[in-house]
Amino acid sequence: MSTSTAGVTYAQADAGYFEKRQLRRHAKFWGLWGIGIAAVISGDFSGWNFGIGTAGWGGFLLATILVTVMYFGMLFSIGEMSAAMPHTGGAYSFARAAMGPWGGFVTGLAETVEYVMTTAVVVFFSAQYADAIAMDLAGVSLPQWAWWVIIYAVFLALNTAGAEISFRFAIVVSIISLAVLAIFSVAALASAQLDFGALFDITPEAGGSAFLPFGISSVFFALPFAMWLFLGIEELPLAAEEAHTPSKDIPRAGIWGMVTLVISGGLVMVLNPAVLGSAAIGSSGEPLLDGFRAIFPDGDIAAVLSAFALVGLLASTQGIMFAYGRNVYSLSRAGYYPKVLSLTGDRKTPWAALLAGAVVGIAALFLVQFGGDAAGSIVLNIAVWGAVIAYLLQMTSFVLLRRQHPDAERPYRSPVGVPGAVVAGLLAFAILIGIMVNPDYRLAIYAIAAVFLVALVGFALFGRSKLVLSPEEEYAMGGGLGKPAPAAITGEPAIAAAG
Repeated sequence: MSTSTAGVTYAQADAGYFEKRQLRRHAKFWGLWGIGIAAVISGDFSGWNFGIGTAGWGGFLLATILVTVMYFGMLFSIGEMSAAMPHTGGAYSFARAAMGPWGGFVTGLAETVEYVMTTAVVVFFSAQYADAIAMDLAGVSLPQWAWWVIIYAVFLALNTAGAEISFRFAIVVSIISLAVLAIFSVAALASAQLDFGALFDITPEAGGSAFLPFGISSVFFALPFAMWLFLGIEELPLAAEEAHTPSKDIPRAGIWGMVTLVISGGLVMVLNPAVLGSAAIGSSGEPLLDGFRAIFPDGDIAAVLSAFALVGLLASTQGIMFAYGRNVYSLSRAGYYPKVLSLTGDRKTPWAALLAGAVVGIAALFLVQFGGDAAGSIVLNIAVWGAVIAYLLQMTSFVLLRRQHPDAERPYRSPVGVPGAVVAGLLAFAILIGIMVNPDYRLAIYAIAAVFLVALVGFALFGRSKLVLSPEEEYAMGGGLGKPAPAAITGEPAIAAAG
């Protein structure tokens, strides 16, 4: 028996299909806060600083302000949608309800690219930190690819061990990471190396100034790097089927997580370049480690403190890997991706999706790094490209759902409403254009275009005739926000919502 709509066909799932694809509820507010912070916190340790090299400190400050506005507008909006549609699909689920199967697939695909490539970037920077620390403490250095394999293997084991372990680990490493940043901030403020004048030590180009050494247009190109301070906090809806009270805790954890990240990111972007100088930090592969080295000339002390700083990067490996695992799982469970990727096994974790994302991430790092380009920067922009597409489509979904179902029950409502979503969407679009017109990231554009083309052709030829009425699909087919799914709202297992 099958059902067809909007150019796609739903086949009846085999007996036991959903029993093999169950998740287990565990998370409460602090678990969700922890997984959100863990996903993002590495952005305070590496990656963001390239924005200073692109636009100077003043230009990066302006870019960060704009990006902060975008994230708050977006988090308010997805908080509303996640409370009304608490399914593991997250962004895909919102777009599926608003724009049909094709809109859901494109949005979910964009988020897959975002999280798989973000994990690869975090692993890349973690490997740099780990090797530098190993050299400082033990005089040992490994090839970069060896660190990649080690880090992926460790966190695959952690993420497949069970949801309870994942959430508890996320809380612990998030607190440790924030403590490391607090220690750095106090040490920087007490250091003789602190010089706020060093924020403006980049020599201006013609027409530039100390505040904007590369002109106002450079702010445009710094936006992707400013995103690195917050990218990933929007993953929380993906934990909906593993949270006890998702309609309440996901919006709250997202907003408080964002407040936490604004404070930590603000401290780092002021104090780290004030210790090192903007000219030096703009191209550093491990800016916080370099900051500790400047504050503590004794190399052993700096290396020990930096070993704790590595925890921040590893925290994000955990948090973002969690995100891509759930994203791929939800799309696979519905049939958009090969169905084998949604198997969960005895521990009720999406081990197949986690493994597939790791293989793709390592392959991407190899292709870029050994193809002659710097993997960190290129893959970072591929991740940001996927993110802003997902952001833009989610804000579109928010506006459409508000118009299509104005009277629907929404346990949480965005305080900025449609105008906030529109502003967030426009800022996401500006970042998208910024990546497109920057010649340094043409490779990222070509890579993402190729991925989308292959995926869309594959879905058109094969996938669209093999969909399954998963919770997200059944919910959308039943009228979306007009007919809330009782099992999802009340916190019953995913299998109950699937029928």
